[in-house]
Order: sequence, then C-alpha cells, then structure tokens
Amino acid sequence: MSEPLIDVDDNALAEPAEALGTVAAHDTVNEALLEVVRFRRRANALAGLREMGARGDFDILLDKRNYRGESTPPS
Repeated sequence: MSEPLIDVDDNALAEPAEALGTVAAHDTVNEALLEVVRFRRRANALAGLREMGARGDFDILLDKRNYRGESTPPS
C-alpha cells in the first residue's frame, strides 16, 4: 500500500468520519474513496437499467404469465 503525503482539512474529514463510522483520518479517506467507487458503480448500473427500460427490454414482464411459466391464465 502506498503512503502518499497529502494535506487534508480536519474539518472536511469530520462529517465523512461520522457518516462512515471511522476514527483515524487514513481510515476515513480510504473508506470514502471506496464509497465513491461503489456509488459510481451503482449509478452506472442504474443508468443501464434505465436505458433498458426505455428500450422496452422489460415489457415482457408486464404480463405475469411470461415470467411465471404459465402458458394460459389459471381458471
């Protein structure tokens, strides 16, 4: 693991440390960096799902018979 020397504003660390439940500055910074990556991945996945929905990729699911394996409605 690298140990770059960076100046970080203590006030800027306070809220993220509280939100993330971290105490040490290096733990706060590392967890915040990971959280940014997780957030971006979720945002990209959501954007992809939104595009699929706009294309109609999920329209087949509007009729429950299509995903329950039923060929005819139950009597």
